[in-house]
Amino acid sequence: MYQQMIFVNLPVNDLDASKKFFTELGYTINPQFSDEKAASVVISDTIVAMLLTKPFYATFTDKEIADAAKTSEVLVALSAESREKVDELVDKALAAGATPSGRTQDHGFMYGRAFDDLDGHTWEVIWMDPAAVQG
Repeated sequence: MYQQMIFVNLPVNDLDASKKFFTELGYTINPQFSDEKAASVVISDTIVAMLLTKPFYATFTDKEIADAAKTSEVLVALSAESREKVDELVDKALAAGATPSGRTQDHGFMYGRAFDDLDGHTWEVIWMDPAAVQG
């Protein structure tokens, strides 16, 4: 059965630093789709973050590239299997050089925290109680 995938393409200032950051979070780099201009970060079987140097990213768009440290261009949200896994991933990101973003959201059935990566892209990590989703 076909599984649709998502490829999030993000411009980065320092490809090597960004690769190091994401591997410190526990993700892997797929060398088949990585070179000196891009890195393919495997987040799951169906989610890949493509980190592109800004000159390479510019070849895919005629628009000005947003400075994610100053403007919000996207909020990337990742699910986590538990509240503890939310904290684990965000804490790893902060230890690897990310900055906290927003406030912790705790609604009982839903819990989330966010961080800005080295280039200012915002990543939200959320957990939802499966019983709340089904009900």
